[in-house]
Amino acid sequence: MKNTTPELDSITAQADTLLKELFPICRSITGDGTRTTLRKLCEVTDFHLFEIPSGTACYDWIIPDEWNVRDAFVADSNGQRVIDFKQSNIHLVNYSIPFEGRLKFGELVPHLFTLPDLPTAIPYRTTYYHRDWGFCLTHEKFQKMDRTETYHVVVDTTLEPGNLVYGEAILPGTSGQEYLFTTYVCHPSLANDNLSGVVLWTLLLREMRRRPHRHSYRFVIAPETIGALAYISRNEAAVKALAGGFVVTTVGGPGRIGYKPTWQGDSLIDRVVRLTLRELCLESVEYPFDASGSDERQYSTPGLRIPMGSICKDKYYEYAYYHTSLDDLDFVRAEAVIETLNVHLSAIEKLEQDRTYRSLNPIGEPMLGKRGLYPRMGGALRQKAAGSQGASELDAIRWILFHADGQTSLLDIAEKTHLPVKVLADAAEKLAASDLLVEV
Repeated sequence: MKNTTPELDSITAQADTLLKELFPICRSITGDGTRTTLRKLCEVTDFHLFEIPSGTACYDWIIPDEWNVRDAFVADSNGQRVIDFKQSNIHLVNYSIPFEGRLKFGELVPHLFTLPDLPTAIPYRTTYYHRDWGFCLTHEKFQKMDRTETYHVVVDTTLEPGNLVYGEAILPGTSGQEYLFTTYVCHPSLANDNLSGVVLWTLLLREMRRRPHRHSYRFVIAPETIGALAYISRNEAAVKALAGGFVVTTVGGPGRIGYKPTWQGDSLIDRVVRLTLRELCLESVEYPFDASGSDERQYSTPGLRIPMGSICKDKYYEYAYYHTSLDDLDFVRAEAVIETLNVHLSAIEKLEQDRTYRSLNPIGEPMLGKRGLYPRMGGALRQKAAGSQGASELDAIRWILFHADGQTSLLDIAEKTHLPVKVLADAAEKLAASDLLVEV
């Protein structure tokens, strides 16, 4: 029987509701679908929305015209819709230009996209920066289309000057260190990639507002690639000052917890995540860093080099249903999103707990007993015959005092000793309260 609490049940139900409410919305890098999604998320936890006009330069890129869809279909001579945007918004190639006409099957084929190796799935395709139109359908349906038919094609879309919209929230801290949590909101009805990330990002922001924290946290939700570039171009100095961060994506699949490390591979972000997975005893998989990833491609470029990691469940590229209609609400579970949310929260706790101390009694071992930090009855510690248990706090105290050179952090000690970071942090607080340590 699974361990559950009213609070866990409540947040899982909220995740489930968000997945179901947001899944049908047709999102893109611009447009009313993305705007509507962000406004709905603001009802869960408040954040600021910003709009950038079409034509605005963002480094080597330009904000494109805004795209919206009223309807799109391919119908046979009887008026029967063979392909219908209203049945699945993935049927329409995202950012298709307006078109209306009657085409023979051979003329239509160059505008149709299928997956022969996954014949029951509708592929997801885009044409953001090349003016074109198209439809996606299952290979099974494509095979059944009448080759002698003349089809009526309607793409009722608008592509005109508008705005790109993104969201931001900043939670200030006192440590001087700031970390980024970013996700992308431009995909239509794809549940794991990346509606699951959108839901987790929102619930994580809400939870972090409730928790005390000494670091600052910057939350950004924007269309992938162009949105990240737009955000960085507006906030370059702040982005350059970031200590690290996470791209929140593909967090709700049925597989194991996974981790894609930062470009450095051994940054503080990487170390915190690996310690978290070890302490939680999770059976996980680590993926190699790949430059063909998500928005770490922007934040980790040579002019920024921000270490960005991704904690996931069925990472993009790695599952068969990626960018298809089979990445639906049957593929993801709210429970999986919350499991991944808790891994993120545990990693944040370690960032918060990590400190470096210098001993105020650096020569010789300080007397712990007179400070109430040593058992009253000696001799039984580590005695196997005595079956002594619970020596982890004293172990933590001794390891901290041994490493209290002003350069070795609690995270360093945890990696060397396999003691939990929280045990070390609690012990360090007691030592500091006893005037044996000072934080540096």
